[in-house]
Amino acid sequence: MTGAPARPFLWLVVVATVLTGCTPSSGAGEIASAQPQASITVTPPQAAPTPSSPLPGDSQSTAPPQAAPTTPPPPPVPQPFALNLFREGDFVPQYTFDWCVAASIQMAHNLVDDTGGGTWAASAQQGELWEMARARSSDSFNGANPFGWAQVLNEVGMGPYKVVSVANYDDSLRTAARAITETGRPVGLVMWSGRHAWVMSGFESLGDPRVFTDFSVTGVRVLDPLYPHGSGQWGPSPEPNSLITPGQLATQFVVREPRRWSNQLPAGYLLVLPVGAVNG
Repeated sequence: MTGAPARPFLWLVVVATVLTGCTPSSGAGEIASAQPQASITVTPPQAAPTPSSPLPGDSQSTAPPQAAPTTPPPPPVPQPFALNLFREGDFVPQYTFDWCVAASIQMAHNLVDDTGGGTWAASAQQGELWEMARARSSDSFNGANPFGWAQVLNEVGMGPYKVVSVANYDDSLRTAARAITETGRPVGLVMWSGRHAWVMSGFESLGDPRVFTDFSVTGVRVLDPLYPHGSGQWGPSPEPNSLITPGQLATQFVVREPRRWSNQLPAGYLLVLPVGAVNG
């Protein structure tokens, strides 16, 4: 009978042990668990794409089309060009062997006058123009030189004109042709190394001087006031309004070396050249 009371004691021990496993392990309020707690991650909402940013995979979002390369147009090709100021009745002969400058002034007037009734051709007028040119030609051996020639053209209302010397022959022809094209006025040619005066009234070229800087003069229209006499040394006078080649002109249009009245000019081909608009 002494072993019977031991059973309830053992049962109480077991019950106490089970209860001990359910008490908190510390006073911090932490819950001990044999299973790990699930981790929850909160993802912030994605910003909506802006209208200017194409959506991935958007078939309508394409790069702007590239402009097709353009081919520059071919440069213009020089074409034959011609200009002639001469009209019937414009030619005037020189009435003495000295008055070539005065006759050239009369012809220049006729070439630019389009009234049809103002032809300058009188012998008395030619003598007056000669005296004017001679009076304006200092150191000219008592004659008229290109400076006097240009000055009279300016004073009678056909200028401005100036005397220029061009070193290269082809350049001198281009200079004269360009001046005629731009001003509509003739060019004075100082011939025979400074001893005679002709008028260049027109030309033919390959290329329009207004378009091409390197156009080539193929023909020259000339008026020699000494026609039909010519020169035994320099050659015959071309018929008025003749179209002669640059080679033919070169036999009488030659380099002028500086002399007493022209020592401020370099050696070259002398032109009495129209420049700018006509004096009012």
